[in-house]
Amino acid sequence: MTTHFITAEIDLQETPAELLEVIETELKKQGEPLRWAVTSVDADEQKATVEAVVTKSAVSDSGALSQC
Repeated sequence: MTTHFITAEIDLQETPAELLEVIETELKKQGEPLRWAVTSVDADEQKATVEAVVTKSAVSDSGALSQC
């Protein structure tokens, strides 16, 4: 298992609940989120920048999980 620092740009949503769902969905595309934070908001562009730490399983070429 490896950890990665990622940055994602998210479109602002109508409600905080919708924004939370969009952020979690986007981060899960990159791995399993350990922690994340909205680090900036561009009101003119209607975008939020999210920084996160995610974990990913290490997979070998044969498709089996490798031992770390």
